[in-house]
Amino acid sequence: MAMSEYPSKLSLPQTNPGVVTVLDYLIIKFPYIDEQTWRRRMAAGKVHWHDGSLISATTRFQPQQRVYYYREVDNEPQIPFQETIVFQDEHLLVAYKPHFLAVTPGGQFVNECLQNRLRRRTGIHTLQALHRLDRVTAGLVIFSINPDSRHPYHQLFKTQQIHKTYQAVANIHSDECLVGQEWVINNRIEPSEPRFRMQVVEGEANSRSVIRCLQQTTQQALFELHPVTGRTHQLRVHMQTLGWPILHDKYYPELQPLSADNYTTPLQLLAKEIQFIDPLTQQPRHFCYQGQLTLAPPNSQYFA
Repeated sequence: MAMSEYPSKLSLPQTNPGVVTVLDYLIIKFPYIDEQTWRRRMAAGKVHWHDGSLISATTRFQPQQRVYYYREVDNEPQIPFQETIVFQDEHLLVAYKPHFLAVTPGGQFVNECLQNRLRRRTGIHTLQALHRLDRVTAGLVIFSINPDSRHPYHQLFKTQQIHKTYQAVANIHSDECLVGQEWVINNRIEPSEPRFRMQVVEGEANSRSVIRCLQQTTQQALFELHPVTGRTHQLRVHMQTLGWPILHDKYYPELQPLSADNYTTPLQLLAKEIQFIDPLTQQPRHFCYQGQLTLAPPNSQYFA
């Protein structure tokens, strides 16, 4: 049994959904965790309020209060790839996340995530991710170090003042020369079935990306992608919209059967650059990962 070294946080809703205790709410909130598991965690002191006072099975629901708990999994996979710290100052840490490593705890991963790895490595327990990347996507992630300066950086992401550049490789099956061409994708993305998979639907556009072709062979092409908005799986869906789903994507265009990670065929999507105006200094910031995706034959390494 692996237990997270750091607690996860949950804010109770302002409106009581018809429960009496915190336990009642947790059972509703996390239907895949049974009541006995929550009772065991509470008895072991693994569920508490923001001030550290323990929550028991009889503790009453309190609207808008923060609950802290420790995630547990029976067998946590070990991801055999290493993160890299690209930049660090008193406010921010920027790190490269390899493919298959989650940014924060979730599902079967509690300690094997970028945030907890970096907390152990740096000793900075206040480290908190300011945004997310899909577990199967590689690239740059920005973390806040100082809680006192965290809010202005959060606002940059909330107000879409962060400019990101991605790379992607796709099979093209086309004789047309794509290099130098640019496509602007505007459409409406909503959850599909299952809910973690997204789809394009009719209606007012809520997603926008600019995509350019950088290189091309007879079978593959390397694209540069600039997401203007930040919808879930936006770039993966937009590449599919163009008819070029990203290489090794298990969700698009068709959902593949659930299977173990294949470390030899990572999703060919890389968050390569991040640019913004620092809200504290008003100076431009530009972070770039030096590795890049390449057009390569099967069974070869994809990074240059």
